[in-house]
Amino acid sequence: MRQRIREKKKAVKVFSDLKQSLHEALAYEQSKKGALRVTDVPPPPKPLTANQIRAIRQSFQVSQAVFARIINVSPNAVESWEQGVRHPREATLKLLTIAHKHPEILLSGE
Repeated sequence: MRQRIREKKKAVKVFSDLKQSLHEALAYEQSKKGALRVTDVPPPPKPLTANQIRAIRQSFQVSQAVFARIINVSPNAVESWEQGVRHPREATLKLLTIAHKHPEILLSGE
């Protein structure tokens, strides 16, 4: 019995939250900014080829093992990426993009 009451309260709360969200979205669309928070999410990083990854590492003038240490992955991962056997995940792609555009950030030691 108590579980039914909890489930019913939970369903009512979810409906109430949904209704409130719809009202906020409608107000936003009608240019009534209100308390709605909007965040633009950046697109996922573009995939890199094996040659691009190798070029990024070579721009640091370090071995695969040292580069792996800099970006906090295993040396085997760097080797596999450079051979085209495996591909880095999105978080690592983001880090590789930073390494390419702003290497000083990764080399600052902070």
